[in-house]
Amino acid sequence: MQQDEAFNLLKMGKNIFLTGEAGSGKTYLLNKYIQYLRENHVKVAVTASTGIAATHLQGVTIHSWSGIGVRETLTGNDLEKLITSSHIKRNYKQNKVLIIDEISMLHKHQLDMVDTIARYLLGSDKPFGGIQVILCGDFFQLPPISSNALMQEKQFAFEASAWKNGNFHVCYLHEQHRQVDDPLYDILNDIRSGTAGEHTKVPLRTRYKKEPHGATKATKLYSCNMNVDLINERELASIDGQEKIFRMTTLGYSATVEGLKKSCLALEELKLKLGAEVMFIKNDVLGKYVNGTRCVVVGFEKSPQGWPIIKTYDNEIFIAYPEEWKYEDNGIVRAIITQVPLRLAWAITIHKSQGMTLDAAEIDLGDAFEPGMGYVALSRVRRLNGLKLMNLNEMALKVHPKILQHDKIFKECSAASVQYLKELSEDNMAQFHKQTLAERFGGCAVKPIAKKKTKKKKEKPIPSHLMTLEMLKKNQSIESIAAERGVSMGTILNHIEKLKGLKMIESNYFNHLRCMLEKEDFDAIFAELNLSEDGRLTPIYNKFDGKYTYENIRLVRLFVVG
Repeated sequence: MQQDEAFNLLKMGKNIFLTGEAGSGKTYLLNKYIQYLRENHVKVAVTASTGIAATHLQGVTIHSWSGIGVRETLTGNDLEKLITSSHIKRNYKQNKVLIIDEISMLHKHQLDMVDTIARYLLGSDKPFGGIQVILCGDFFQLPPISSNALMQEKQFAFEASAWKNGNFHVCYLHEQHRQVDDPLYDILNDIRSGTAGEHTKVPLRTRYKKEPHGATKATKLYSCNMNVDLINERELASIDGQEKIFRMTTLGYSATVEGLKKSCLALEELKLKLGAEVMFIKNDVLGKYVNGTRCVVVGFEKSPQGWPIIKTYDNEIFIAYPEEWKYEDNGIVRAIITQVPLRLAWAITIHKSQGMTLDAAEIDLGDAFEPGMGYVALSRVRRLNGLKLMNLNEMALKVHPKILQHDKIFKECSAASVQYLKELSEDNMAQFHKQTLAERFGGCAVKPIAKKKTKKKKEKPIPSHLMTLEMLKKNQSIESIAAERGVSMGTILNHIEKLKGLKMIESNYFNHLRCMLEKEDFDAIFAELNLSEDGRLTPIYNKFDGKYTYENIRLVRLFVVG
């Protein structure tokens, strides 16, 4: 399936399983659809099965968003507790679309629990309570990790009842945006087709302990954390010179910030020296670097911050300025961490390499212990001559038999989806898109043009929140805006939160609102909000025994994050 075909299905509001091999453009298409939804004012929840994957899309883990947490089962008592959780209820009630990335690492029972909670909180028998669900990933990547030693057999998400009942349309992307005329592509296809054998090992043996071609220094990929940490610490210590430390800064509610830290490859303390081997851990919006770009620290900027100056192996030199990782909840930023987007790159685990693109890698698959681990490691490299293979065991070229069986089914389903699209005319498809926005999502769909009864053009009313913005720019208080417009102060606060969520307002437009409270009162509420796990109002209200109104607390909350 082509990307534009998958995009059309997404816009029709179908439940979708978006898949394809590494380099087929899954993340690009997700971001394109997210942008489309936001442009049409449709709220979308962006989640992933792991924290690292979630940060790639500026999302949150599905475990946190959905309320399943670390549960292995879901009882009636659990559901009763969730219905009293305002932020979990809000997640389901306000969002029309749910994206779950890296679906290969989500267990069958976890997807079923998300479905159960959605139906319960939304009071609907429809799959996932009627929310459009988009599952994205490649089951040839790493499988679910289980903390339960008794759960020996892998239970994949596609085996869940929620998957079978969800009527998921499969979009199997086959466009390839990486090198396809390279022996590595044939090796990866052998693994995906389950035909990897001696003929597959022949080209791999040509890279046995051979240095990668090109100038880029190889990143070492290992199965275990212990090997990685020891190598990076030892290599940094071996470099003469003064160590420079860059410390992470945070903003937001304490528990949310801690969750974001754990979900991110950024380090709380990044220790660097001249000559340190590093890699970027984030994609640059301007395309200067990608997640996995290798470079060397060649200096530090002459400024109080002294940001690292790096040189890529393509001889490009630039300053690595800090980047932000955010957690957004219904368009409102709840936590931000800021750090230089680098980490030491002499070595990294195969698990943490998922999602990276490397020009050169030294890979040890002698202790590969999971089906799919070899595929993940090998597919990080652009070309075969960028590989230095240290060891290879039999597990490294294996994939789970269930995956091989279902991959054929996925391809057949994707072909059926393509045929379905071919039978629709362009007019029908466009109409489907409009109906989905209007009826299912309640977005700003274009309505059929009515016959003109008069030549007089009716002026479009200014949206209420934009009227509030103009009054804020004139330094009016919330109280005066509410009085002048004949609405409550709570409504005006709603407008400001919406403007923040849409990134249509700068903090200097509402800084004057601080004076609505005495400084000591403002500071007291601010301190409690900073200690709050999720910024909920009621616990803060109760903390002060009702001394401050909910409007007071909401006002201060505007200044806590972003």
